[in-house]
Formats: sequence, C-alpha cells, structure tokens
Amino acid sequence: MKQVVQNYKSGELTLLDVPVPGCKPDGVLVRSAYSLISTGTELMKVSEAGMSMLGKARSRPDQVAKVVQSVATNGVPATYRKVMGKLDSYTPLGYSLCGVVEQVGSGIDDVKVGDLVACAGNEHALHAELNWVPKNLYARVPDGLAPRHAAFGTVGSIAMQGVRQGESRLGEVALVIGLGLIGQLVVQLLAASGVRVVGVDPDPARCELAERLGAAACGDPASAAVEAAVAELTGGHGVDQVYLAAGGGSNQPVELAARLCRDRGRVVDIGKCRLDLPWNAYYEKELDVRFSRSYGPGRYDPEYELEGRDYPIGYVRWTERRNLACFLDLLARGSVDVEPLVSHIADFDDAVETYQRLKDGGLKAVAVLFRYPEQKEEAGEAEAPAVAVPAVRRGGGASTPARSAKAPVRLAFVGAGNYATSMLLPHLAQRDGVELSTVVTTTALSAANAQRKFGFAEATTDLDAVLGDRSIDAVFVVTRHSSHAELTRRALLAGKTVFVEKPLALTEDELAGVLAAVEESGNDRIQVGFNRRFAPLLQEARKRFGARTGPASLRYLVNAGRLQHGSWYLQQGTEGSRFAGEGGHFIDTASWLLEADPVSVYAVATSGNEDLQVVLHYPDGSTATISYVTTGAPSFPKETLDLVADGKVLRLDDFVRASLYSDGTVGRKRWVSSRLPKARDKGQSAELAAFVKAVRTGGPMPVPLESLVATTAATLAVQAGLAGGVPVTLAEAR
Repeated sequence: MKQVVQNYKSGELTLLDVPVPGCKPDGVLVRSAYSLISTGTELMKVSEAGMSMLGKARSRPDQVAKVVQSVATNGVPATYRKVMGKLDSYTPLGYSLCGVVEQVGSGIDDVKVGDLVACAGNEHALHAELNWVPKNLYARVPDGLAPRHAAFGTVGSIAMQGVRQGESRLGEVALVIGLGLIGQLVVQLLAASGVRVVGVDPDPARCELAERLGAAACGDPASAAVEAAVAELTGGHGVDQVYLAAGGGSNQPVELAARLCRDRGRVVDIGKCRLDLPWNAYYEKELDVRFSRSYGPGRYDPEYELEGRDYPIGYVRWTERRNLACFLDLLARGSVDVEPLVSHIADFDDAVETYQRLKDGGLKAVAVLFRYPEQKEEAGEAEAPAVAVPAVRRGGGASTPARSAKAPVRLAFVGAGNYATSMLLPHLAQRDGVELSTVVTTTALSAANAQRKFGFAEATTDLDAVLGDRSIDAVFVVTRHSSHAELTRRALLAGKTVFVEKPLALTEDELAGVLAAVEESGNDRIQVGFNRRFAPLLQEARKRFGARTGPASLRYLVNAGRLQHGSWYLQQGTEGSRFAGEGGHFIDTASWLLEADPVSVYAVATSGNEDLQVVLHYPDGSTATISYVTTGAPSFPKETLDLVADGKVLRLDDFVRASLYSDGTVGRKRWVSSRLPKARDKGQSAELAAFVKAVRTGGPMPVPLESLVATTAATLAVQAGLAGGVPVTLAEAR
C-alpha cells in the first residue's frame, strides 16, 4: 500500500510503498476514503523538516534538552546514533480521515466490515491507504453524512474541545483570533451554541468566510473595526472569551486578547502560538488562561487510546471519542457546515505535489482533502512464597537446525523500535556473513524505515509467513514486553533459533509456556538480551579479579531515573512492572560475576514502589544487593557496581571505568582501566557476535538456557517478594 511520509533530516516528502498494517485486537483496519490535511499543524512540521540542524534545534528546545541528558547518561557516540537514527527515518503525516472498515479485530463489537467510520490520531489516522485504528479513536459515521465531510472529524473535535474549555454560555460574546481551519470551526461551534462571535485574521478572504459561516464581524488584528465591533456587542465591557487559534512567533494574539477581554474573562489557547503574557494586563483583569489539549480527555493516555479503557461518562462527559461522535452528529444535522472550508480535493497519488504547492504558496487553502481510490474488494472479519524455577526439559527433536556452514546467517526481526534500530541492527548490518532477510512490524512505516536503513530484503506485517520460511535461521523478538513469551514460543515451535530482548517472560505461566515449547520441539536455541556480561570492560575486570576462595558481597546501584509521561513502560497492566521489564539485566550480571544462580530473593520498596532494594542469596553464601532507584539525580551515573571478596574490591563505573584494589604478598596493588573507551560499551556487539557464531556453527548458545530461566524466575520473584514481605525461595521444579 502507499503512505505519505517525510524524512525529518532531509525534508524529503514521498509517497512510499509500505506493508499493510496488521489488524490487532481491540481495533479495526480501515481503508481510507478521504483524509484531511491540517494546513496549520502539518505544514508547520513540513517546514521544520526543511530547516538546518541548527534551525531544528532552535524550534524544538525540549528535544535539545533530552539530547543533552542522553549525552550525560549514554555518551556522545550512542546519543549521536540514536538522534541520527530518529532524524533519518521516515515519519508519517496526517491525523484525520474517514474510511470503510475492512477488517475487525477481536474485542470489537460496535462496528462491522463495510461500516463507514471517522478516525483520529497522528499514529493511526494517517495519510495512507490502510490504517489500523484502536477502539477509542474511531466513531461510526451517521447515515447520510458524506465521507469527505466526515474526514473533518478530528479537527472538529479539536475545535470542540477548545470551545468546551471556554465554557461558553448563551448570549455571550467571544473573540476568535486566527481564522484558519480550526478557527473557522470554532466560529461555527460558538454560533451554534448561541454565542456571538468576532473574528480576527489578517487575510480578508478568511474574514469574509467566517462571516458567511456565522461570525457577527471580522477584521484585521490591527483594524479599528474589530475593537469597534467588540465595543458595540459588549456594551464596552469586552468579550467573555478569547480563543487563540493562531500560530507563529508573534506575541500580538495574547496582547490583543488582554486588550479586548472583559474583567475576569477566559482566554483559551488552542493553537501553537507565542504566549509571552503581559503581566500587568492579565493581572489587572484577573484573566483566566486555559489550554485545550487536542481532541479532549483521553489524549496522550495510552490506556485510553491504545488499550481501549473508556472513562466513565459520569466522571468524564466528553472524551476524545465522544467529542468525535458529537461533531459527526452536528455535521449530519447541518449545525456545522464544512463544505465551504474545502479549498481543494487532490487525488492521493498527487500527495507530494499537493504538499509542495501548499508549502510554496501556490495553493492557498483552508482545508485540503486527499481522495483515495475506491475500494475494489471487501475483506472478511479477522478472527511469595516459594517460586519454582522451571526445570528445562528438552524433547527428542533436533535442537540444532541443519544449515550450510558457508551460507550467510539469515535473520528476521520481529519489531523495529528504537532499541532494535539503535543498539542491535547497526552491529548486525555491518557484520560479514549475516543477511538481514525480513523485518516484521504491526505498523507499516516502521518496517519500511528499517528496510531502507539497514537493507532488509523484505518488509512485512505477516509474522506467519516469516515463521514458515525455512530459509530463515534465526528470529529476533524485539517487541513490547507483553508479547515476548508468546512470540518466542511460536518461533521455537517453528524451529527457529531465537534472540529475545529482555524479559523472556512477565509471568510464571508465560515462562512455563516457553519451556513447554522447548520440550515439545526439542529446540532449546534461545538467547535473551542480557548483554552486560559481554561488556569488554566487565570481562577484563572479572578476569583480573580472578577466582574466589570465599563468599562475595556485591552491590549494584541502578540510577534508573523517572520515565517520561506517556512511556509504555508505565503500562503495568499489560507490560508488567518496570523492574520486571529490565531487572533481569542486573540479576544476570550479578549471577555471572558470582558464577552461580540465586537460591532466594528478598525485596523491599519505598512508598509507592518507586525505589527497590533486591537482595539475592547464592549457594556459597554470597549476596548481591541491587538498588534500583528512580528518584536519584539524572547527572549521577546510571550503573555503578562493587564486588568485594578475598581482600579485593572491584569497582565498575557505568561501563566507562573499572578499578581493582587488592592486598597481595608484595604489597598493595591497584588496577585501573588504562583509558576511557570511546563510548559506554555494554556488550551488545560482543553478544550479537557470539549469537551469530552459535547460529552459524550450531555450537552451544552464548548463555545456557538454565541460566536464562533462573534469572527470569528470580526477576519474577521480586514482585512476589514485594507482595509477601518475606524472602522468596527459588526451588527448581521437578
């Protein structure tokens, strides 16, 4: 299928062939009929992409701050790769469309194949022939409403949420500053609510259009006619509300709002404009400044948008989806008219040319629609305590798939997110004897980006086809945590060698399912992405520490930091706790250094479970304490480790520097890593080299399966320990 994309680094716009997105549960696959270009938001993004790197940095200071923090945590080379990887990728455009349901995922019962729906979301209602849309981001189109009008549903919801924030009442007077697409819709919604409206815009044509659609008067912001109209309509008191629907870097809109608003009036920011509030003017009138967050309550909440968890109507009357449905109803009943806003309808094949004309000013427009080819065919519906460390039982099948020693190792990737594209694929793409065969994702564009950047032979959303391809030697599972165990199980049963990013499993049942697949298939070729044991600096440090004669004490401080709002790591209901997701890294490192698997786990947490203390006991009496904290200073190193035994102390500072202190027969000795490495090497390259070698030769996997299982069981035991408040014994199941 085709999709409009842009490379943010070069500014290139193109109509790209990408795989058809999969139809996941709790959502529908929609074939687009019309999609709407947001001439404000989208053209701003297109313009930013054409800036120099310095210009991009100036336009997004929030992102620059994140880069600076990443440099402090991960070093310059790793940060550079990550940033360039994001910039030099195709990003989607679009967020408002109407289309026909082509496939229905499990859990959906409110629409059926063939229904017309309006869709929202800058990750789901894209300028593409097909989109997968989750439940709370679509609404059924009322009978009789034209598809091209229903395509305005998302921008209509944005305007509606702004009006709701203004709490307009019958008979009031409002000022709308900026009469672009959103401003024109705000004017109509206010007029339909019994509010008299004055519009402001420097474009006379837009002022005339707003007056035709219900505004009492409109004019240039510098015109005396605007102030005169406000004075006449309000008896000189000023307007009750001001809606800022303008963009740009001028501070004129907020200054005008203060001048024309009444005492204790309301100022609602809908667009993205400069907000340097003149303190005296806003203070003296005690103006109420409010922000309108996109389509309404639910926006940026992954549990609402992605998991379909609605807010109770008694507590949240107007959510994203209810706003969308309400706007469609107003359109169907004729209370709002969007036809006069349609400046141009372009065939989807002409998308790139249309954007260029808009950017260059050759096409003056309030709203532009893409029209898609008619549907050619219809698709059918889619269908505390003691924790046991599961024993590894291997079936009688061949555990090492036969392959030619001279043939390249053919790899498939399931998932192509940030970690895969920044920490794994760059190492594999340049490795001799490796062929990147297929990349599989549920979103079409991420697969296309990975194919372009790393040279995959194919990109698809069809996992079954990959698992059934006998020429593929190994499958990398680099998806969200909740899918790891099931994807690993399926790949093992298909006879593939599997590299699965941590964690291997989020529950004991998931872990048991993976091991049942090992027993059934006889295929035990698994590697979990516990890369730190492969870090060159840590390898050298352990070698210098030498063999132990007595028990050791290990302290591992992980300064994890707080997650950003909206991070999928926070979706504990589906993705497990944060420690369940990444704690295996640190348990594996401790066990490798102590050369044993833990026999018990004790875990305590601060209030709110933000900071954890995990104590592991080992068969020889050694202990490892992992302090996993989120409340530390971001400027402090992320990982520091001390290993103490036999009169020696090994110190590791964030994989940048290592030191060994010892008292020998000839006096005190101290070793410090000879030089700072070019970057924090946490072992990904060495781990991948060992994995590829095992696949090529059929030799043992880099880490025994028993160790992977023990680490996973210990990680799961942390949650049980927190719940029970007592040590959890790790006993091998028989």
